[in-house]
Amino acid sequence: MSKPTSTRRSALLMLGASLIGLQIAGATAGAADKKVHHVAIQVDENDVAKINLALNNASNVAQYYGEKGEQVEIEIVAYGPGLHMLREDTMTPGIRDRLKSFTQSLPDVVFAACENTRANMAKAEGKKTADIPIIKGAKLVPSGVVRLMELQEQGWSYIRP
Repeated sequence: MSKPTSTRRSALLMLGASLIGLQIAGATAGAADKKVHHVAIQVDENDVAKINLALNNASNVAQYYGEKGEQVEIEIVAYGPGLHMLREDTMTPGIRDRLKSFTQSLPDVVFAACENTRANMAKAEGKKTADIPIIKGAKLVPSGVVRLMELQEQGWSYIRP
């Protein structure tokens, strides 16, 4: 009589262990579904159409994942002539207005401004680097190209409008 009882007990223990394993696997799969998406958008031209396209891309990505209830991190990296997008003193009025409404509606989008470009622009204009005003809230990065590389190395998707 003790053999059938111990066999049943072993079977129940194995069944319990299997159920726990399934629960853990399900929890792990659920955590994987909560993945945060990442996209880096390059702006390297002082072209209103390209700048608007970059902002449209960012807006569309944010809207898409927002509607799905998923998180997305977006960073727009401006360097070279594209830095005019983030320069207070040289951006076009249309871009100024668009950035104002954009940053109000999508405050979590990060704007990265290339410090190398800023220094080169200052030198070309006979100014100090600090005299090249960058929009409030933009973060300065040592190099826009290097920033894009770093983000891609961290698994970020890369877009060049």
